[in-house]
Amino acid sequence: MSKDNTKARTEQAPADAARRFLEFYYPIHYKAGLRVEDSMRAGEIGRHQVAILWLIHSEGTDGRLMNRKDIERHLGAWFEISGAAITKAIRSMASEPLSLLTVEEAAHSGREKVVTLTRAGEKFVDGMIKRGDAFIQRIIETMTDEEINQGLHFFQRISDVIDDLR
Repeated sequence: MSKDNTKARTEQAPADAARRFLEFYYPIHYKAGLRVEDSMRAGEIGRHQVAILWLIHSEGTDGRLMNRKDIERHLGAWFEISGAAITKAIRSMASEPLSLLTVEEAAHSGREKVVTLTRAGEKFVDGMIKRGDAFIQRIIETMTDEEINQGLHFFQRISDVIDDLR
């Protein structure tokens, strides 16, 4: 544990902390996480599709484009999903009536594909973020500023630790 984390602790963690965290995992993931995701999907796209759009937005070049193989690598770590299912999800978002993406050959390789948000895709992602923000706002408006700041710190630390565990 780093020096900063040791100073931040004022109480001893419960001996059964890991078990207690585990007991909260599924309610947070399924009750909260999936409801946030559902609000972002707006009933228009599937779970894998919203993950693809979020991935391009958060990890892609300029938040707009990403190599298809990188999409597959990330999604494979998040879901049990085949390359064929990813291709199907991308194709359906690139086709009418959605037209959220384009898929083109990469400049360096005819085999590699680059997936890019269209203007409609950018607009959809903006709407996803607004819908997700509105849903989460309903949750945090019941919290104190201290609880909100503790929650933000906790989620950041979890994200950092998970990244370090890779």
